[in-house]
Amino acid sequence: MKIAFVGKGGSGKTTLSSLFIRHLAANEAPVVAVDADINQHLGAALGLSETEAAALPAMGAHLPLIKEYLRGSNPRIVSADTMIKTTPPGEGSRLLRVREDNPVYEACSRPVPLDDGDVRLMATGPFTEADLGVSCYHSKVGAVELCLNHLVDGADEYVVVDMTAGSDSFASGLFTRFDMTFLVAEPTRKGISVYRQYKEYARDFGVALKVVGNKVQGRDDLDFLREEIGEDLLVTVGHSDWVRAMEKGRPPRFELLEADNRMALQALQDAADDSYAHRDWDRYTRQMVHFHLRNAESWGNVKTGADLASQVDPGFVLSEGLSAVQPA
Repeated sequence: MKIAFVGKGGSGKTTLSSLFIRHLAANEAPVVAVDADINQHLGAALGLSETEAAALPAMGAHLPLIKEYLRGSNPRIVSADTMIKTTPPGEGSRLLRVREDNPVYEACSRPVPLDDGDVRLMATGPFTEADLGVSCYHSKVGAVELCLNHLVDGADEYVVVDMTAGSDSFASGLFTRFDMTFLVAEPTRKGISVYRQYKEYARDFGVALKVVGNKVQGRDDLDFLREEIGEDLLVTVGHSDWVRAMEKGRPPRFELLEADNRMALQALQDAADDSYAHRDWDRYTRQMVHFHLRNAESWGNVKTGADLASQVDPGFVLSEGLSAVQPA
């Protein structure tokens, strides 16, 4: 399952995504975690030191390798230089799986040891001084979108992406790449406004959206969220001594997380797992192609000097039945 955590800055989005990743690892599930937030705090939230987190390879720095590997022997893609973030797979493309080893994971991921097993962690890379004035952060997350376009995952496998704050993910088709999106919202007017904006944008694309109420301190907070969010409110999370210790760099063993919060994390996993029954690979592929054609027309064709619409394989549908690596 491909799962996104979104929310306004400071809502606790990264903390909640890190707790969910720990929860999945405790349940012995294979996990690929991706830090796609401009602030790049997921590694630290998973227990890495500042030095270790800073040493994570940046996916954007390995974009040529990613493109060349995924291109495989796809005859519709004449060179890796003509691939953009939305390029869809076709016959001959190489695909990624959660459990496998491949050159993309070797270059762009590192194992992070948790109490109950390792997870793979990938990071887009920070916004650097060299990017100022010449790039936007969406150029960084393009590597994530390209990988998700070529990823074949099963019901018991998880890709968890800590997204950039607010509604910035709507600047690309990345927001449609997930089976479930968890929006972390505080019981405030600003928190609710991000939820309403996200829900409005996602409505026409069939995005499965559930809200996690965070920093809920009492009945009034809970009533406020229920009144403003309604049935989209899945669970709420309150104060956590375990999280306070984690934020100080001294987390206890994960099994000591408060029972209420462990139950909330299980509710998130149950909701994600339930969405599997509604997975529609045809729609997933159509949306992939839709955003690719839009990007090709608006900037991709000019940038690459190629007709990127020709990269679309009209008979190809991404699905679990495909081989992890197509013939090369």
